[in-house]
Parts: sequence; structure tokens; C-alpha cells
Amino acid sequence: MIKAKKRTGLIFFPAYDWEISPSHPERKERLLYTQDQVMEEGLLDIEGIHEFKAGLATTEDINRAHFCVPDVPSRITPSHNVSAGGCIEAARLVLEGRVDNAFALVRPPGHHAMRVVHGARGFCNINIEAVMIEWVRKHYPKIKKIAIVDTDCHHGDGSQDVYWHDPNVLYISIHQDGRTLYPGSGFPDEFGGPCAQGMTLNVPLPPNTSDEGMLMVMENLILPVLDEFKPDLIINSAGQDNHYSDPITNMSFTAGGYARLNDMLKPDICVLEGGYSIEAALPYVNTGIILALAGVDYSYVKEPDLDPRKIKEDPRVIEYIMRLNDKLLELWQKRDSHKRPDKPFVERSRDIYYDTDGISETQKEVLKVCRDCPGVFKVDSYASTGYHILGIHLPWGACEKCREQAMKWFDTPGGNFYAAYLQDMDRDKYTVKIL
Repeated sequence: MIKAKKRTGLIFFPAYDWEISPSHPERKERLLYTQDQVMEEGLLDIEGIHEFKAGLATTEDINRAHFCVPDVPSRITPSHNVSAGGCIEAARLVLEGRVDNAFALVRPPGHHAMRVVHGARGFCNINIEAVMIEWVRKHYPKIKKIAIVDTDCHHGDGSQDVYWHDPNVLYISIHQDGRTLYPGSGFPDEFGGPCAQGMTLNVPLPPNTSDEGMLMVMENLILPVLDEFKPDLIINSAGQDNHYSDPITNMSFTAGGYARLNDMLKPDICVLEGGYSIEAALPYVNTGIILALAGVDYSYVKEPDLDPRKIKEDPRVIEYIMRLNDKLLELWQKRDSHKRPDKPFVERSRDIYYDTDGISETQKEVLKVCRDCPGVFKVDSYASTGYHILGIHLPWGACEKCREQAMKWFDTPGGNFYAAYLQDMDRDKYTVKIL
């Protein structure tokens, strides 16, 4: 019998009752083929690899990560509770020491869902990784520093948004260049908020990047950055649409490449995100990742139609990636040279489109620049649905001055708002005031 070097937990949730449409790329078959492959290959017969059941994320869990407008029940289905709950269960298993690492193979996905949620965008309603992370921070306060390495082909603009102002969560995204793919973001100058410079690191890769380019970034950029950051927990936001057969992207990664990436990264938790080559990629990619997590030989995992010569990058692509790697590493190393703004408040305005639901949103955000904590911020959000809300986020470790500012904003919001929402992370309180 094969014995795994690491105890690995698997959580499957295909979400039979949730779909955008029967023929949509994001559908239950994404996981059904993977489940079949896991059974056929006998992965659950390997000593040390175990399957566990998903739990349920509560409304309180979701409210730690989001301002759902008008409320959580109106924005999600029960499948979203289970998907996020599967991620929480993966974290619980790892942090209780029952396994060494875990893989939440769940849907619906989440990394395009931002802090404010008016609907679905990029197939995502709520950010399942963010819900899990905030659950961890609530229940395991000794976990101070967390790293998310997002290997989905699409830039995880939602995860970036949730942690834009957070100096204790490092978000790294490796993705196809946003000039060529949805959501059109994720560039090197998106480097974190004024009080969290360097805590967002984007690696936009040229179309047709294959194993050599992706793994070069992992070895020469991401691993050195993680080694310096020293996270207490590493999460792989494990999208699989960088695969050469994916129908909605333009990259050339392989199942073996994904396995090698996870072997190098050694994440504590993997969470399935995108990946829409249901038969040709997902069963092989997920098998490779599971074996890599468990410390079992994955060299035999290979797609039947793989021809490395057909997907190898042009040498100019490798040269471009090398220059990008050097630029990003220099940005990271000089992150402390970025001074916090001298002014007490910093504003940013954005227009956000919910492509799945056809909703337009306009945001105006105000951050209180603080020397003693990450800083409180408020978001004035108006959506084409007619909802106009004020969301106030009081971060973990908030100082008394920021707490006073939060209450001032909440008590006297001004404007023609439907409601004011207050997230108080330290006190684990979520308050809604209908105006």
C-alpha cells in the first residue's frame, strides 16, 4: 500500500443545486469528473489521504468578509453556505492538527467577490477564501500573518479588494495579463493600499505562458517573497484555468506543472477556484495537486493529449517574464520606501460591473490614514439596483481614534443612504442601521 508523507484532507462539494445555466462553464460537472478520477486512481486508498464532509458557513461568517446588500440571504443560495463552509472545514482540519494540509474542492467559486456585494461577478457571489480567512482570524487569533497565492488564470480582483488595506494578509496573484483577459486588472502598480504597500503583488503573464514561465515565477519571485514575509498560513487559491485546454483562457500550463507548483509552494490549504476544461484538464490537474499535497509521486500524472512541443513558450516570452520577475522583486524589496500619505484621509473612486448579473456600481472609498493601526475606512456604494449604502470597516487591531471615527461615520452617515453597515472585527460585531 502507498503511504502519503503528509496527511491530506479532501472536501468535495459539487453543488448539484446551483448553476448559472445548464450549459455554463461553471457547472457541477467540473467536480464530478474529478471525483471519478480520484476514485479510479484509488487516491482515497492511499494511507494518509482522507475525505471529509463540508460544513456550513453562517451569516455571521459571511458578514466578517462582506457588506452584502441588502443582506446575506438575498445575495446567496444554500450552496454558497456549503462552499464557504467547506473552506472553513479545511482550515479547521489543518488548525486542529487532524491533517497536515487540506484541499477544498468546492463550488461556487469566490475570488471575484469584493467586500461590497450587490450581486454576482465573475461567477462569484461571496469570496469563499475571505470568509475562511476571517473565520480563522476570529477563532485562531495566534494566526497573525496569512498569504494567499492565487494561481487562477483570471486576476482575483475580489480577493485583492477585500485585503487591499490589510498589512497582515499578503495577496499574490499569478494570472494572464489583464490586457488580454477578464477582469482587466492585476498590474504591478496595484501594490496595496496606502497603509499596506507591498501586501498586494500582481504577476500578469503573457498569453501562452507554460510550465517554464509559471514555475520560474514561483521559484524566483513568490518563494523568496514568502520566505521574507513568513506567513503563519499559506492558502493556494487554486484556479485551474491556466491549463492549455481551458476553453475561456489562453495559457499553456499542464497538470504536471500544477503539481510541481504545489510541491514548491507547500500550501496549508488549497481552495478550488476556476478551471473549465471539465474532462481534459480538471481530473488530471486535481489528481496532481492532491498527490503533491500528500507528498506522493505525481510524475505519472499526464494528460493523454499532451505534446510539450506544441505548448512551449516563445523564448521572448521567457525573457519578458524574467524582466517582470526582476521588476516585481525590486518593488517588493523597496516596499518600505513607500511612505504613508501625510494627509489624514485618502480617497479613491471606482466603477464596478457585475458581469454575471448585469449590475453597475459606483464606489467612493475614504480611508483614515493611521500610524497606530491599519486604519478605518468607509465605502459609499450606489448600484443600478437602486441600493445606496454606506459600509464602514473597523479592522483587526483598530486603535481608539479609528474606533471613534468609525462610530462618528456610523452615527451620522449623511447622504441619502438605504442603510449603514459596520464591521467591527475585534469585537466580532456586524451592525446594520436602516436609514
